[in-house]
Amino acid sequence: MIVYQATKRTFLHDTDHAQIEDVVERAFVQRAGRYASDSEFRSWRHSLAAMARVLRDSEIPDDIGIGIEFGIPQTSKRIDFIVSGKADDGTPHLVIVELKQWSSSQVSEKDGIIVANRGGRAETEGPHPSYQAWSYAALLNGFNEAIYESGTELCPCAYLHNYKDDGVIRDARYAAYLDKAPVFLDGAEELAKLRGFIKQHVRKGDNGELLYSIENGRIRPSKMLADSVAKMLKGNEEFVLVDDQKVVHETCLAKAAQASDARKQVVIVKGGPGTGKSVVAINLLVNLTKRGQLTKYVSKNAAPREVYKQKLAGHLRQVEIVNLFAGSGGFHDSRPNVFDTLVVDEAHRLNEKSGLYGNLGQNQVMELIRSARCTIFFADDDQLVTLSDIGRIAELERWAQAAGAEVTRLELASQFRCAGSDGYIAWLDNFLGIRQTANTDLDRNSFDFRIVDSPVELHDLIREKNKLNNKARVVAGYCWDWKSKKDLKAWDIEIPEYGYRSQWNLDKDGSLWIIAPNSVEQVGCIHTCQGLELDYVGVIIGPDLRWIDGEPTVFPESRSRMDRSVRGWKTLMKKDPNATRERLEQIVRNTYKTLMSRGMKGCYVHITDLAERGA
Repeated sequence: MIVYQATKRTFLHDTDHAQIEDVVERAFVQRAGRYASDSEFRSWRHSLAAMARVLRDSEIPDDIGIGIEFGIPQTSKRIDFIVSGKADDGTPHLVIVELKQWSSSQVSEKDGIIVANRGGRAETEGPHPSYQAWSYAALLNGFNEAIYESGTELCPCAYLHNYKDDGVIRDARYAAYLDKAPVFLDGAEELAKLRGFIKQHVRKGDNGELLYSIENGRIRPSKMLADSVAKMLKGNEEFVLVDDQKVVHETCLAKAAQASDARKQVVIVKGGPGTGKSVVAINLLVNLTKRGQLTKYVSKNAAPREVYKQKLAGHLRQVEIVNLFAGSGGFHDSRPNVFDTLVVDEAHRLNEKSGLYGNLGQNQVMELIRSARCTIFFADDDQLVTLSDIGRIAELERWAQAAGAEVTRLELASQFRCAGSDGYIAWLDNFLGIRQTANTDLDRNSFDFRIVDSPVELHDLIREKNKLNNKARVVAGYCWDWKSKKDLKAWDIEIPEYGYRSQWNLDKDGSLWIIAPNSVEQVGCIHTCQGLELDYVGVIIGPDLRWIDGEPTVFPESRSRMDRSVRGWKTLMKKDPNATRERLEQIVRNTYKTLMSRGMKGCYVHITDLAERGA
């Protein structure tokens, strides 16, 4: 969707003879079906007037195309201003202009990030304007068939028309992005440079023909993007498919090929911890993309998405594959069958409602199935870890049948984590009180499992293992407040009888905590490690699980008040105590099963409840 389309001649006429912001707002209401916000309206008023000044140059052809507010398909992103035309040799060119009203900013240590006042809010971190413009160009080049089939050259830049050069916006730390998308600032000299940039790339007009083509262009991955992603996956041992993983992968590919608007397919893949659900999911994402399908890897949790994006992409290439990944809450307003295939990892973590306040959409399972011809769910009922998790296999089947989809049920059974020991997973079920199994004891020769008396000793063991390849981390139940999120000097996890204190994962590491350098010093939780694996994991079992007379007993009141996974449990207990108690039991036990099954080679455990020491 392009809100406003015209030639330069018409755009300048609308600017001179009408309020351009009013013209754009009327078009916005007509195209988007809603009114623009006050901040959007103000930005149009000031920034479009600035662009009109830029375009008042007789050497810029009157018949170039002008587009305002171009919504990038399959994203919520909009490009502020685009100029279409041709080079001297007739090659189509598109200038992308990211417009900002900033007057100041601060350097951030994070790659491609800058601190600025955005839309009248307090200063916050966000993408540098050059990074933003370049990333939008990469998305168009990767997914809009009209762009990559026509050989259109994309020329991104940023225009900060209120910003005096202070050395910050062009700091050397942003050089890689400034080279790809130059930034132009306030002043006559800067205005002339931006005019020169446009004239350099758009020599002839096209009467907006390119704008029409890209607005109506088919959305599918380019061959270059598909080949690049496949190349990054090829030869990576971490993603090699083995045994039943290969069978499930090929079956899913076949079902995706069969799917159509009239014959929806839903595949439900059941698999416990360490059976390779995510390995199969990433292979499906790559191979379906390679086949030209519009596909996304979807997960409720951000951590798997961010880690796999990092592993698939190089330092400056990540933006080119970012549109292959999505959270589960962004499909409530998607059109039916707009995607070929959605690959939903950790589907047990899906929620009913979406949005920050849980007030958007109807049901994430239903919305995902509706949005794609084929939906592939990877799920494990034993990894539901919050009161809001609804993705039980029975629920997935119910919504699939309601949609009239053909349902295929598959299972991943082979254990590829925990030294390949199915016995360890069965022992965990028994040890944590999830279900009784025959595995009441553990063969410690097959898997390096230890119960450690001291959390200090446990953390030291993990530090030592981490020296091998940065694949060892400490995790814990969420029984301590995250005080260091606001006070970087504060300690979170404190166990004074052992002189132990540590912090939860640093906010700057975010979802990449599990692979971030030096993050072995911090402690992760279920939200930063579910769906991911390590070589060695150290687990601190908090006071939410205690052994009373040898029986593991759940104490939900010992969870941190900041833990959203059991938020509202006291109110629910008043309404339906039996069902709520059953869900809380499941959540706490599943949480520790998930944490204790992250390790490929070993798991070390410290139990804060004294009664179980020496087990």
